[in-house]
Amino acid sequence: MPVPEGYHTVRSHIRRNPRPSAKKTSGWSIIGVCALVWLWSHFIGFGDTGTVTPNNPAPTAASAPAAP
Repeated sequence: MPVPEGYHTVRSHIRRNPRPSAKKTSGWSIIGVCALVWLWSHFIGFGDTGTVTPNNPAPTAASAPAAP
């Protein structure tokens, strides 16, 4: 009995050959990566220093020169 291409015989049954499986990222892996990113940002932070504002106070009327 000839077996069609892409099939093989197992105990007198014709079975399809297994397809090559592409590695997929499982849902648990995605959840784990998201949890790691959240923990990293929560405990270590992404540089929470923020923007540094220059400490140059505006001149006030008391420190301004008198008008002639």
